[in-house]
Amino acid sequence: MKDATEVFDNWAIIGKDEGMEKGHAAAVTEMLEFIAQKRTDSFTAIDIGCGNGWVVRKLSDFPNCTHAIGIDGAEAMIAKAKNIDAEGDYRLVVLPEYQLEEKVDVIHSMEFIYYLHDPAQMLNIIHNHWLNSGGLVVFGIDFYAEHKRSHEWPGLLDVHMTLHSEEEWLALWKNAGFIDITSWRANPSADFPGTLVITGRKS
Repeated sequence: MKDATEVFDNWAIIGKDEGMEKGHAAAVTEMLEFIAQKRTDSFTAIDIGCGNGWVVRKLSDFPNCTHAIGIDGAEAMIAKAKNIDAEGDYRLVVLPEYQLEEKVDVIHSMEFIYYLHDPAQMLNIIHNHWLNSGGLVVFGIDFYAEHKRSHEWPGLLDVHMTLHSEEEWLALWKNAGFIDITSWRANPSADFPGTLVITGRKS
């Protein structure tokens, strides 16, 4: 199987990242609105799997966001983000090995966590080493058991994806130590059950 970063490198080169941005915009808007409701004080943020940096730029537009970081494992995606936003903080990293030096208050991610072989490990790292006390995490997941049509994606892309049910994902958040865990389906339609959004807070 290919490494997911190889796939996304190619997508950045052929411009498919723009389609990803358009396709995920409605769900991400709900996720950002949730962040805006929960974080009325000043905060720092990270977008994991930032792609071309479009969510980082949206976070940076929050009047109370003092710094937003984008991290991604696809070199072409980071290059594109820096080309679009030369002043932005975009970092090419390998996860889960990357060690974040400065903890943050908010972590957003859309369509990243299930590409890992051990999502639980990443969630533990985020909770224990990346988030400040009281920090908020908001993840969007389209590949999950209840979304039957998504089950063919690993074969189509020739990429590893870790499949869990909504209940199993929520259990991973709880086991990692998050509290105030919530979930909903963002932007559902007749043929799509919606993006599974899961949020949690560090005590």
